Amino acid sequence: MIGIGVIGLGYWGPNIVRNIADCDGAQVVAASDLRSDRLAAIAARYPGVRTTADAANLIRDPRVDAVVIATPVSTHFELAMAALEAGKHVLVEKPLASSCEQGRRLIDAAATRRLVLMVGHTFVYTGAVRKIAALVRGGELGDLYYYDSVRVNLGVFQRDVNVIWDLAVHDLSIMDHVLPMWPSAVSATGMTHVAGRHENIAYLTLFFENRLIAHIHVSWLAPVKVRRTLIGGTRRMIVYDDLEPSEKIRVYDSGITVDSDPANVYELLVRYRAGDMWAPRLDATEALATEIAHFVDCVEHGARPITDGANGLRILQLVEAASESMASRGRLVEVAAPIAAI
Repeated sequence: MIGIGVIGLGYWGPNIVRNIADCDGAQVVAASDLRSDRLAAIAARYPGVRTTADAANLIRDPRVDAVVIATPVSTHFELAMAALEAGKHVLVEKPLASSCEQGRRLIDAAATRRLVLMVGHTFVYTGAVRKIAALVRGGELGDLYYYDSVRVNLGVFQRDVNVIWDLAVHDLSIMDHVLPMWPSAVSATGMTHVAGRHENIAYLTLFFENRLIAHIHVSWLAPVKVRRTLIGGTRRMIVYDDLEPSEKIRVYDSGITVDSDPANVYELLVRYRAGDMWAPRLDATEALATEIAHFVDCVEHGARPITDGANGLRILQLVEAASESMASRGRLVEVAAPIAAI
């Protein structure tokens, strides 16, 4: 039985505790938060869980084999490094850290101690995203044309990061998982509408070596909640709406064909194709439950997680490049090749 300590009991932490409690082969042995009311709520629901306001005390607990960190982004590196140095496996919520340099140091620390380091890119573990990845890898969409995503709502304005670090991380992790190629450059623009706060709306455009282009729109300042992604290819197109209760993915046999008249190479005929639509059956298991079970399995068997440290570092590369571009009002920033996993 793997003993797990959870640091951070705000919005996401209680969901983590619940899923660990329901996971075979693991148990929550300790939980930590700076607020006493949050600790009291966990203690009331899970009497066997030791609660403490001191995260260092939790990390030192000999019953804790692994630590899950669900705290503000600015604290991720310090807490994750402390846990790794104490010999604990680590699952840290997205993003991995506040910079690529911090991400590299965490990866090195985990590799040196042969510990599991995993990032909570939870959408990667949804049945919908796993199905999209399978369709793309199976060639069902053909050659890819575009990836277009919108993630907006009237959300919580984060104090320590801008909207790219908070929301676009989700879309970048999905894109990284389902697309078979890596972007070469990114351009981003954004704006803050609250004095003294980070950007609350942003638009990212990512360029690839072929004709594939990706666009991501994120905002904390929308009157409605939208979680929609469109992926278009030469054969089929996908609409992924995470807010749909049942048919989250719809696959359209639609697109265009371009015919060239051999008698006149300067004239092209564009034909439109509108075929059937179908909605594939999806695994309805809660994504966080799948993520926690995967983490426990990796700890138990010493396996490499799907969203390992290298995956987290790739996303940090994109986020840093996008933030640099946004600070320069959309200046195109080249993206280095992803750093190989250790």
